[in-house]
Amino acid sequence: MSREGLLLQGNEAVSEGAIAAGVRFFAGYPITPATEISEVMARRMPELGGTFLQMEDEIASISAVLGASCGGVKAMTASSGPGLALKAEGIGYAVCAEIPCLIVNVQRTGPGVGSVTPSQQDVMQAKWGPNSDNMIISLSPASIKECFWLAIRGVNLSEKYRVPVILLSDSFLGHMSEKIDLPSPEEIETMDRPRPTVAPEKYKAYDADINGVPPLANFGEGYAVRLVGNMHNKAGDYSRNPRDFDFLINRLHNKILTNLADICAYEEVEIDGADLVIVAYGIVSRAAKAAIRLAKNQGMRVGLFRPIVLWPFPTERLAEIGKKVGGILVAEMNMGQVIREVERTTRGEVPVAGLNRIDGLLINPLDILAKLKEMG
Repeated sequence: MSREGLLLQGNEAVSEGAIAAGVRFFAGYPITPATEISEVMARRMPELGGTFLQMEDEIASISAVLGASCGGVKAMTASSGPGLALKAEGIGYAVCAEIPCLIVNVQRTGPGVGSVTPSQQDVMQAKWGPNSDNMIISLSPASIKECFWLAIRGVNLSEKYRVPVILLSDSFLGHMSEKIDLPSPEEIETMDRPRPTVAPEKYKAYDADINGVPPLANFGEGYAVRLVGNMHNKAGDYSRNPRDFDFLINRLHNKILTNLADICAYEEVEIDGADLVIVAYGIVSRAAKAAIRLAKNQGMRVGLFRPIVLWPFPTERLAEIGKKVGGILVAEMNMGQVIREVERTTRGEVPVAGLNRIDGLLINPLDILAKLKEMG
């Protein structure tokens, strides 16, 4: 199959990106609008010597993925909001036990079963879905090309930092088709989890390296592997010592927070000299770019700040931008989730307005332009 000029859906591009990053295990349960990912992986995994499992439910799916990852295989699953809710306990376990995996959420509208129409209503679920204080990474593609490349980056970040990574797509992006040229395997940088460099008798399951990430031994290699979802010490022993609690939870956060320069990614459009800035992510950022062109034709100076990595949020850079502009418009397909993060980041130093849509239809450029005029 030619790798140039392919017409791929977002769900297909995510699948091919994960494969290019080295994923060789997929477990999932069919759910619209993510089902095409399962269909692609069901075909491609056997071709590549990998494994595809259709599980009986979402809980079993994330459990199988964690088991495969513990065995040394790069693993992923895919679902939508209701399925992510069922996977939450497993994702939390992966945070505490530090098990790498990629989780794709093709978002749909509304609570409960909702509707299969597109939304961005799972943004906070991606950050706070698992219980307790946790720190994970979430990526937000805006094109078919980014679906491919961010799937690769998601796998790489998951492996490098031993953390579950959530890729937040949506129903529209997942089913939209665009032309894409896939790179050759030699052009793709892949990463593997840190591996033990000590003898098996000296190995401690959670003795972290300089980046705060402990090396991970695979089952069956002679190491005493302990992957613990309880509070634990460096050896992987279950602990009730408050000092171990404090050390562990802080390390799980700090391995991300001290590496923000490596993890965070964002796009800026026409930011220099802008009077107003749109904050938009995912599919809505495409409408925001069109709105900027319309605004420019009418003599308005408008820029775009697009978080590509949503969590951890690019607080430092947005705070700098907020000090230089007259207002920020946060456009998102929910009741207002990222706007709270923007308000927290800018600390009242700049007016922040929201433009929201929750009816399963996309925010369009004219909606954004009209709101900008209200603000300007």
